[in-house]
Amino acid sequence: MSDPLAELRDVVLGTAPPPAQMSNYLAKVRDRAFTVTDQDVEDLKEAGISEDEIFEQTVAVAVAEGLHRLDRAAEVIQ
Repeated sequence: MSDPLAELRDVVLGTAPPPAQMSNYLAKVRDRAFTVTDQDVEDLKEAGISEDEIFEQTVAVAVAEGLHRLDRAAEVIQ
């Protein structure tokens, strides 16, 4: 049986680097996702970024941050 967390880490590592235009958006997703708006996504689409890429990069950064927080919590617990 495979390790689900290892699989998630592999997915994050296998995600292509994001376009530079996404840096502010992805920082927002990582640090304060509750503030992301429809307009943030519309701005990216207007900049020529596809919905698929927005979705993939959003999921990748959210999973990466979740794993980072999980790792920090595991360090504290041990």
